[in-house]
Amino acid sequence: MRRDEEFDSRTVTLGRTRAVAVTGIEGVPIEVEADSAPGLPAFTIVGMPDTACRQAPDRVRSAAANSALQLPRQRVTVNLSPASLPKQGSGFDVAIAIAALAAAGVVDNAQIAEVVHIGELGLDGTIRAVPGVLPAVLAAAAAGLTKVVVPTANAAEAALVPGMEVLPATDLGSLVSRYRLQHKGKPVPPVVVPTTSEPAAPIVPDLADVVGQVEARFALEAAAAGGHHMAMVGPPGAGKTMLAERLPGLLPALGVDDALQVTAVHSVLGALGSGEDGRSPLLTHPPFVAPHHGASMASVVGGGSGRIRPGAISRAHPDRPALFLERSRAGRPVALVPFAPGVLHGTNRRTTT
Repeated sequence: MRRDEEFDSRTVTLGRTRAVAVTGIEGVPIEVEADSAPGLPAFTIVGMPDTACRQAPDRVRSAAANSALQLPRQRVTVNLSPASLPKQGSGFDVAIAIAALAAAGVVDNAQIAEVVHIGELGLDGTIRAVPGVLPAVLAAAAAGLTKVVVPTANAAEAALVPGMEVLPATDLGSLVSRYRLQHKGKPVPPVVVPTTSEPAAPIVPDLADVVGQVEARFALEAAAAGGHHMAMVGPPGAGKTMLAERLPGLLPALGVDDALQVTAVHSVLGALGSGEDGRSPLLTHPPFVAPHHGASMASVVGGGSGRIRPGAISRAHPDRPALFLERSRAGRPVALVPFAPGVLHGTNRRTTT
């Protein structure tokens, strides 16, 4: 780092920026603080990081070195606040690196204090895509933040959030160079966010293809129009699955808020496109979710021992769901009974969860 490019590192020992922790399908804004203090060189992260997050110092050191950036040669402590909230995944790498560089005087704190940084760092300094960017940006917008740095591969989904200034970043070096130019008041390269067209309507089976089944077709149309649950009982081959697969074609397109909710769930699962094909990743139609009849309760309801992943119920839209459940693996029918708004309980003859 040249002397004319650095800030007064003798007085700057604390760097601050923003990130977002995604728990389930909801995000919580996080303040990332990096402090540089005299002592033996060390890099410690506190604030309940998981294994992937705790390994960030190794990635940050290599990424900074390969980007010709100098980290503090002192004891660096990074705090992810609120400290009582578990932090999961490698999506904090960029925020940790930027805060540490600010503590070293490489980046001006004023440029990064209210900017959300999301992304994983490669050892060569590249910024890689991570899941859950859309719910993270939604949480940042709800907290009043207006600018977010995301990997280029996640820029299309981040741009779906209205009112957010999205800065796609390909590598750590170019991101730091941008902040330096802004600090000096020099022109910066224009931001290029991938442009996408309106999402194409999904191709779904048409109810018009069904011959006969007049009563079942009427019941399906009434359930779709009124948002009702529907139970179909009959022998194998009677057409239950065929009719259920045609339900999405009867449902109206989702509104903007509902479409963002559905897309956010798929973002957490890492099932969204990058927009490179010119198509918007926004899901505008209720998805049809049909878990296998032998699926476990965890795969239907959601959960996990580490990072919580949405289940089949969450993947279906909460207001107008297209969730098709066949009988359970043991042959016992499974009923879905809503006891309270937002809570769905699965029951069978023996257990209630």
